[in-house]
Amino acid sequence: MSDWTQLIPEAARDYIAGRKPDEVECIVPDLAGVARGKAMPASKFAKQDKFYLPDSIFLQTITGDWAERPGSSFTEPDLVLRPDFSTASAAPWTADVTLQVIHDVMDQEGNPVQVAPRNVLKRIMDLYQAEGWKPVIAPEMEFYLVAPNTDPANPIMPPMGRTGRPAAGKQAYSMSAVDEYGPVIDDIYDFAEAQGLEIDGILQEGGAGQIEINLNHGDPVSLADEVFYFKRLIREAALRHKTFATFMAKPIEGEPGSAMHIHHSVVDASTGANIFSDGEGNSTALFHHFIGGMQKYLPAVIAILAPYVNSYRRYVPDFAAPINLEWGRDNRTTGIRVPVSSPASRRVENRLAGMDCNPYLGIAASLACGYLGMMEKLEPRPEYKGDAYLAEDELPFTLGDALDLLEECQPIREVLGTEFCAVYESVKRMEYKEFLQVISPWERQHLLLNV
Repeated sequence: MSDWTQLIPEAARDYIAGRKPDEVECIVPDLAGVARGKAMPASKFAKQDKFYLPDSIFLQTITGDWAERPGSSFTEPDLVLRPDFSTASAAPWTADVTLQVIHDVMDQEGNPVQVAPRNVLKRIMDLYQAEGWKPVIAPEMEFYLVAPNTDPANPIMPPMGRTGRPAAGKQAYSMSAVDEYGPVIDDIYDFAEAQGLEIDGILQEGGAGQIEINLNHGDPVSLADEVFYFKRLIREAALRHKTFATFMAKPIEGEPGSAMHIHHSVVDASTGANIFSDGEGNSTALFHHFIGGMQKYLPAVIAILAPYVNSYRRYVPDFAAPINLEWGRDNRTTGIRVPVSSPASRRVENRLAGMDCNPYLGIAASLACGYLGMMEKLEPRPEYKGDAYLAEDELPFTLGDALDLLEECQPIREVLGTEFCAVYESVKRMEYKEFLQVISPWERQHLLLNV
């Protein structure tokens, strides 16, 4: 691979700009969306066409423990990692010339490893392709900039702005609020440009220090790669200014949660025409079936869209987060929203996914629901016209309940992959059991002397 730099995207070549790369980070996203892998001198990377990591990287919980692989003993066989050069990207926060490369994950016979999140999304893409369809998505990323929190026993606090005051909430879309932490935003732009990542827009959200970044629509795998990269670059940009960036679903008590809203459309793979609109610009049966599939199957994938105990603190009324599966046109109180658009851009927005979800898995799960709806020709409930926060709650209240729904839904398990679902459940149930061992301040405050 001595000429491997000729295979990488233009932005990565521009970043090198004739310099000799010092280091290459060979990475894969794990179940949590954490970058796992190894760094090596660029000279060594150039001499190898594959690398190895143990399969236990997909059994690791968010706390660092390892879950059991269902149906097999713990032997930690090696996985084969091969670089996907189309994903090569700068790591501009490093002191030397470093590139990141996302790797494809295969077993030793050359088969895609089912539990690898990027492969789960590719599996869904193959199902669409078999029908002559091509999904197009656009994610919205919400996150918080917060004051450094070095003691987990202390609450998370908003960051200090340029005025010397803590960032204030309830300032959605305020340009002045965004300017409070302008240096962090400037570095996010600079890092994104160096990595070849395009930002469609940045705005202040409703929470104190809460930011939203919108990405342009495109291929689901490529957009998931971008979200994966963005999470890392945003954290690095914040750390430069002694600030933390967090993608927790609900980091600050009393403030709104952070979502990863996913906009979906589907085009004919041969013509590029949006299959959600007919020749007269009206919505098609497939458009309604897609919504019907989301209403039927989203409960079964909530454990993927809301993967941690904290995730369920976001699903409360009047905090800009859905509490049910109603759908409506230009209605942000519904879990499934149809934005204002031209017929060519007709799309469906899933507002349930939290920003804490793995972007590959969240996008795969969302597309899987729409796919099943179109294949089963499911009809949605009537459009909800009013305030959907007044409608019935339909979402599971805990991670344990959500995992039970995933375990019981055979169509979703078959589409996402039964092996993946079994491993995912094993990891998440272990995390849930670990959480149940923790005694919270609320319990100590209200139960210690009163019961």
